[in-house]
Amino acid sequence: MQLPTSLTFPHWRAVVRHSIPNVLEGKIVPAVLFIAILEWSGTRAAVLGALAFALGAMLVRVLRKQTITGLLWLTTLGLVARTIAALATGSAVIYFLQPTVSTALFGLAFLFSVPLGKPLVERLVLDFCPLDDETRAHPQLRRVFRDVSLWWAFTSMVNFSITLWLLLSQSPTTFVIVKSFMGPVTTTVTFGVAFLWFRAVMA
Repeated sequence: MQLPTSLTFPHWRAVVRHSIPNVLEGKIVPAVLFIAILEWSGTRAAVLGALAFALGAMLVRVLRKQTITGLLWLTTLGLVARTIAALATGSAVIYFLQPTVSTALFGLAFLFSVPLGKPLVERLVLDFCPLDDETRAHPQLRRVFRDVSLWWAFTSMVNFSITLWLLLSQSPTTFVIVKSFMGPVTTTVTFGVAFLWFRAVMA
């Protein structure tokens, strides 16, 4: 296949129309369902209900022979970790460990997706930005998908390591305060470097 001389990206309106259903399915609906069930039946029922929805959404996509979105994969992995923690002991460590385990699972998912030839970043990009086959196959874009997936895996594992150390060595109050600042900073750095990386490579 002859490579295109330039890459064509869709208009922002097409991106919005494409991404909204994926965000609803992969993030908003599970979160709203969790909160609703939590108010009604407690933590255990809430995590099981949210996980049931995510697994059900994946099953529907498989039966319809549709691609499972990256957002849905990540949400389901996180819900699996939280369900395991919620069904274990009710200690503070286990409670705060839920998102920490999710971060580690996300990092491993990004890492192992690269040698499989299906970088997870590519799936996430396609959740928001519908690209044609020629654009997706461009070597430079494939390189970006691979490198950013590895970068995301690295930052996720660093975040996991620092969070676990704080959780095991600091008081719950200190942990909550530090984590409330560290989370947004880590996310901003991860996205910022990924965006600059994309611009530099595609230039």
